[in-house]
Amino acid sequence: MAKALLTVADGFAPELIDGAKLEGYFDIPCLERPKEFITPQRLIPFSQRGRSQDCSEFVAFYEYDVNFAGLIRQPELYSEDLGKFAGLITPDCSLYRDMPMETQIINTYRSRMVGYHCQQRGMYVIPNVRWSDERSYTTCVWPVKFAFLGIPQYSIVAVSTYGCIKKRDDKYYFKQGLQAMLEELKPVIVLVYGAMPKPIFAEFEDLASFKPFPNWISLQKGKKVKSWEQE
Repeated sequence: MAKALLTVADGFAPELIDGAKLEGYFDIPCLERPKEFITPQRLIPFSQRGRSQDCSEFVAFYEYDVNFAGLIRQPELYSEDLGKFAGLITPDCSLYRDMPMETQIINTYRSRMVGYHCQQRGMYVIPNVRWSDERSYTTCVWPVKFAFLGIPQYSIVAVSTYGCIKKRDDKYYFKQGLQAMLEELKPVIVLVYGAMPKPIFAEFEDLASFKPFPNWISLQKGKKVKSWEQE
């Protein structure tokens, strides 16, 4: 059923992924590995991009999905605006553990679709990696780890802990998914939006170069995030 949902044309703007390589059982659009790794100096939320002074930030989507719903529906309308910025991190479309699996897969597709569309228009794009539970980052149910489809190995990626590690179960699934991501994608650089608690990140510090970024609210208050920050 999920396969059929992903291949229907209505609502999925197939013209936006013309020429894209599609990966895995669910035909997720593949993003290209950048020729060089550029680490953002600052991130700005999509909904706050109008507050940028010089568009030197990377646009990120670590906010409520409704704030960037228009972009998901019609990314071509935002190409000129987003193209003014130094780059962007692909949309952080929600993958909740209690969300229907079809929706989780569709949201993964949507994130890669926007990323591919922006790459084709010359923007520097960093893939955001989002997972839910073991169904998304192992092959316990699906023949593929769909949370990682379409993202190149040995590259630069971004993840977010903001609002994702509040409870014990949240911490467990985030850490398990993080380990699976590091093993599967083998990234060189991992941008981390939000806190980096030592119990979650410390054992992986030799597997990639982690670059922490404060969440937008903390940034406005002048707070900084350091590696291996305690909660």
